[in-house]
Amino acid sequence: MRLLATEMARLPIGRFAPSPTGELHLGSLTTALASYCHIKSLGGQWRLRIEDTDTLRCSPLSSNQILKDLTALGLHWDGPLLYQSERTSIYNDYLSQLTALSYGCDCSRAALKDYAERHPLSTAVYPRLCLKRQLNRHQHKLRLQLPNYQIGFLDGIQGPQWQNPQTLQGDMVVRRADGIINYILAVSIDDALQGITHVMRGLDIMPMTCAQIAIMQMLGLSAVNHWYHLPLVLNPFGQKLSKQNLATPIDTSHPSDLLAQALRLLNQPSVDLDTPERMLAQAIEQWTLEPLLGQQQLI
Repeated sequence: MRLLATEMARLPIGRFAPSPTGELHLGSLTTALASYCHIKSLGGQWRLRIEDTDTLRCSPLSSNQILKDLTALGLHWDGPLLYQSERTSIYNDYLSQLTALSYGCDCSRAALKDYAERHPLSTAVYPRLCLKRQLNRHQHKLRLQLPNYQIGFLDGIQGPQWQNPQTLQGDMVVRRADGIINYILAVSIDDALQGITHVMRGLDIMPMTCAQIAIMQMLGLSAVNHWYHLPLVLNPFGQKLSKQNLATPIDTSHPSDLLAQALRLLNQPSVDLDTPERMLAQAIEQWTLEPLLGQQQLI
C-alpha cells in the first residue's frame, strides 16, 4: 500500500474549476465560496479554471455568465483565467509520455453491456477487451491503464481514504475518438501546472482522486498537498443539486443575500449583511472546517 508523500510547503493555491455546461447553481456556488474562503484564510491564492474540454456540451455563454456571477459576488480570482479548451496540445504532449500504459479502444456501450451479460461474475470496470488489439491510437478512444494497488490520502473533511484506482475506475478513457480530452487527464495536468496545493471540490468527485494522484505520479508532476471533498447540496428529492437534475441557476441581483444563504448552507458563523467584499472578508476571518467534518450532505 502506498501513501501519498507530503511535499515541501508551498504557497497555498486553491482553485475553482466549473464546467460551463450551464450556469452556476447553489451547489456549485457553495463549492466556489468554500474553496475561496478556505484558501484565503490560509493566506493563499484562488485560481479560476474553466473546464470546457467537452466543446460539444460546453457553451461560451455559460462561461461568460459564470464569470459575471463570480464577479458580482465579489469572488475575484488571482492570476490569469485558464480555459481548458485552449490547452489540448498540452494535454496531448503529456499523453505522449504514457504510450506504454495506454491503448486504443473501440468498445461501444452496447458491446460492454453485452459482455457484462455474458460474464456475470466479472468484476472488472473495463474487461480490457482492446488491450492487445493494437488499434490506431489516433482513430479510436484512448484508455489509460491505472495501477492496481491501494493509494492513500488524507481528506481534510472526510478523513483518511484508501482507494485502488483500477478497482474503482478500471482503464479510464483519457481521450475520446473525436480528440476531446477527458476530465481526469486534464485536471491532473492543470492542477500540477497551476501549482495547486489545495483542492476543494464536491464529494461526488472523491472516487476519482486516487486516479488523479496516480496520473500525476505517472507523469512526474507535482502532487497536490491537501484534498477536501465537500458534502453535497441535495434537492428536495435527495438528489445532488446539479445541472443534470435541473438545478435552478443562481440570481446575483441580490448578491449579499445569496452569499449569506451559501454560508448558512456551509454551516459557517453568521456574517453581517453588507457588501459582498465586506461579507467575504468576515467569512474568511471566521472560516472553519469543523462543522463540515465527516458530513456527506448539506441541508
